[in-house]
Amino acid sequence: MSITLTIDGHETTVPDGTTILEAVRQMGGDVPVICYHDATTANGLCRICVVDVNGGRLLQPACVALCQPGANVETRSERVERSRRTILEMLNSTVDLSQAPEIQAMMAEYQADTDRFPGAERREFPVYDDNPFYVRDYSQCVLCWRCVQVCAEDAQYTFALTLDERGFHTHVSTAFDISLTDSPCVFCGQCIGVCPTGALKPKIEYGLEQGWSPDDIRRSTRKPRRRQPANEET
Repeated sequence: MSITLTIDGHETTVPDGTTILEAVRQMGGDVPVICYHDATTANGLCRICVVDVNGGRLLQPACVALCQPGANVETRSERVERSRRTILEMLNSTVDLSQAPEIQAMMAEYQADTDRFPGAERREFPVYDDNPFYVRDYSQCVLCWRCVQVCAEDAQYTFALTLDERGFHTHVSTAFDISLTDSPCVFCGQCIGVCPTGALKPKIEYGLEQGWSPDDIRRSTRKPRRRQPANEET
């Protein structure tokens, strides 16, 4: 079964079950995304992909909203752009986006005011360096859930990462806040691959940014070997 609708003034026909995001991309257009990734299940968290459907009271997240027959969708109306701009300004007011080039590009495109919320509380966390492979800096985390998803049913089925606390203080963590080396993590690196902000970073890259010497990097990425007692069989 096919569905015909209008997107930004252009009529298009798509298979039933197609999301608005998929339909826009099939037409050669684009809708900005943060929490959405091709390798993870769409969840409509960040709301940066909202679009106007039939002038409804609420804007709809294009990554999960399905195309409807006869719908009129606007992806760049003034209302839509204002919503996206506000979301970007709120993110910038609380999260360190200095290493999130895609989000920085969105802020420039939507002319986001980086000083709009000067008194906002910042999300600040210590850098977790508890393993030889990568570091975690959740001060740069936008809670897109991508890392949690690929660590779970979307890819690895390891379930090493989860979400802790609630509301403003929600953050990615391990179960019971244990170290990654004590968790089920297998250090596959898939979480790093889907992170859009630099909150997860390979130890070597982090060390180079910090000005570590090659010896410092080698020491930080190697786990000391257990010394065998003299009387232990080899």
